[in-house]
Amino acid sequence: MANSSDSSASKLQLRDLPGDYGLPLFGAIKDRYDFHYNQGTDGFFRSRMQNYQSTVYRANVPPGPFNAPKSKAIVLVDAVSFTVLFDNSKVDKKNFFDGTFMPSTDFTGGYRLCPFLDTSEPKHATIKGFFLSTLAKLHNRFIPLFLSSMSELFTNLEHELSNKGEAYFNTISDNMTFDFIFRLLCENKSPSETSLGSDGPTFLNKWVFFQLAPLITLGLKYVPNFIEDLVLHTFPLPFCPLKSDYKKIFDAFYNSMGSILDEAEKIGVKRDEACHNFIFLAGFNSYGGNKVFFPALIKWVGAAGESLHRRLVDEIRTIVKEEGGVTLSALNKMSLTKSVVYETLRIEPPVPFQTAKAREDIVINSHDSSFLIKKDEIIFGYQPLATKDPKIFDNPEEFIGDRFMGDGEKLIEYVYWSNGKESDDPTVNDKQCPGKNLVVLLGRLLLVEFFLRYDTFDIEYGKLLLGSKVSFKSVTKATS
Repeated sequence: MANSSDSSASKLQLRDLPGDYGLPLFGAIKDRYDFHYNQGTDGFFRSRMQNYQSTVYRANVPPGPFNAPKSKAIVLVDAVSFTVLFDNSKVDKKNFFDGTFMPSTDFTGGYRLCPFLDTSEPKHATIKGFFLSTLAKLHNRFIPLFLSSMSELFTNLEHELSNKGEAYFNTISDNMTFDFIFRLLCENKSPSETSLGSDGPTFLNKWVFFQLAPLITLGLKYVPNFIEDLVLHTFPLPFCPLKSDYKKIFDAFYNSMGSILDEAEKIGVKRDEACHNFIFLAGFNSYGGNKVFFPALIKWVGAAGESLHRRLVDEIRTIVKEEGGVTLSALNKMSLTKSVVYETLRIEPPVPFQTAKAREDIVINSHDSSFLIKKDEIIFGYQPLATKDPKIFDNPEEFIGDRFMGDGEKLIEYVYWSNGKESDDPTVNDKQCPGKNLVVLLGRLLLVEFFLRYDTFDIEYGKLLLGSKVSFKSVTKATS
């Protein structure tokens, strides 16, 4: 039996796992309704944690019951137990990405792509290694390309504010993100120069939605819950309505990624398989992740108010002036800016769920107990509670911009948004997001460019199917 504890944790009492799965079929349906309608996602996990007085417990998780027995899971909601999901010697992630289910390979050209491969599968190291080497080769283009895309974002933001009195940030941000990632992978070609035109974000939004539908609650006012549940959560949504859209996405990338696909063939990866993998990296990981992350970043910074804005303005403008521009060296000196990005990823992680299967019998530890998980049992981590663990973070529900400055920097390891510790870097032997460092860099760049241009801003915000919706009400242009 493997043991995930260290010498001090080995003294913890071994407890029976609390919780149960209820009656066959009906228990899964009840928990699904609690998750989507009766309690909501956060309430679902929080109420069971409080009821069982444990941060490790049994529950049916979405989408069940069509996905049974994988919906019967052991749930982890604390920062200590959660890390077993990163230990690939103990857990198997074959066909797990964002939940307990895997969408049809029809959505990905008939291939099981890298995110759904376990680290034990030889092709995983080949493809992830290719992702990492490609991003390394492109690193000199990250900053200039993103700054170019940001320039258009500001133009659109100010235009909407002038014409409408408010600017809906999510759409502007989505367009900017897609433009950047397409240009990065496609030799600086604009998506408007391809058959996609301006439709790339729209096509990707539908493609992501159809794959994540079992986890999504629409909450439509005039649609009864049982109708929505029947349509979205009972059977996987079919690929056929998206076939034409996805072909346009594939053709645009395939015809524009010549040098990258040439390199893929040299390492033995078929050209079309490599393209589908990069579409997933671009469309799901990068575009889909930043679709949640960028509005969250603006929301939390906006809600923090002018005091934080002034501190960011002072840091950013002082260091950019000293360094002679927006450079990687300048960014690395901006400790408050970095901390704000980490705090956003902590309090509202773009990917809330992590799933795996135990390779063997393992003992995991929470802060105060140990638990036995049997071989082949499903382990399901709910990250927004794990990264708000009150035994790790003071005032965990509060956004504190300078949380990770000074002595607080040591807490960065407990930021888990990338399917790994923030203090670690992705390798071919793990499932950590290959673009993890790029996402953090882009978040910092977004703040830097914003506060070079504006002194402060006002927003309104609310909830979307995935993440937050943010509208600018005003911006105050820089006065110095």
